[in-house]
Amino acid sequence: MFFRILSIIFPIFAIIGAGWLYARLRHRNGGGIDMAFANQLNMEVFVPALVFAALVSKDFALGSYRDLALAALLLMFGSGIVAWWLARLLGEQPKTFVPPMMFVNSGNMGLPLMVLAFGDGALPAAVVLFFVENLLHYTLGTWLLDHHARLWNLWRVPVIFAALLALAVKFVEVPLWPPLLVAIKLVGDVAIPLLLFSLGVRLALSQWSDVRLGLIGMVLRPATGMLFAALLARLLALDERDAAMLMVFGALPPAVLNYVFAERYHQEPAKVASLVMIGNLGALLFIPLALAMTLQ
Repeated sequence: MFFRILSIIFPIFAIIGAGWLYARLRHRNGGGIDMAFANQLNMEVFVPALVFAALVSKDFALGSYRDLALAALLLMFGSGIVAWWLARLLGEQPKTFVPPMMFVNSGNMGLPLMVLAFGDGALPAAVVLFFVENLLHYTLGTWLLDHHARLWNLWRVPVIFAALLALAVKFVEVPLWPPLLVAIKLVGDVAIPLLLFSLGVRLALSQWSDVRLGLIGMVLRPATGMLFAALLARLLALDERDAAMLMVFGALPPAVLNYVFAERYHQEPAKVASLVMIGNLGALLFIPLALAMTLQ
């Protein structure tokens, strides 16, 4: 079991480590590093292509993932409620603490992790979890930080547009030319390694500004996530694979997008950066734990 878990997590953390090492070496040699264009290209082209290809595949049937999507939503809401209560107890601003405890790294880490752990057939379910998390992050997450934010143009977010387009294609049963679908899949294949590499770069550039809050979040995020995953899997009678994927989803660390949103809305970005960085380092402990609990 140890070597099986190691074989799953090693490629993920090796690529993250490569990004971290590259950024540190560039910084040490006096060179700057700007991942802005690469990240923009990934979120506007490669990840949408990955989402579209997964959702239009023959293996994807929307109705079969309804309970998994509902479980993911309830898990995030439950984690958010616990985090709101603890933030009040600690004297921290809920707007700072709650989003990183709710919205997880379902893209950078979740997608490759679930494919490596559960096989290529798990990609559609992993994409559903990624889409549900992103949709809630861009809606509720934005509203939490700015109650006056306009959400009517959410469809313009490339990842969400790609998912809606794929669902429309599946609904009207539009046949796609196989070579076109192959091309879209090839473009989407760029997304996962670039997501991991850019995460490593981001972690290398982050600051340890509030270790106390970061350590609390490092434990709270996966602990509440895995607890709600276990309860919801039983309550909704999820099948074995979906229950295992939900457990891994619950163990994921805070999404890097939390830091991006905190910067945009001036919501204590230094504290959020620490929550994200320390939480992702804590994944070295909690991800293997979640895999040990789910793999047979």
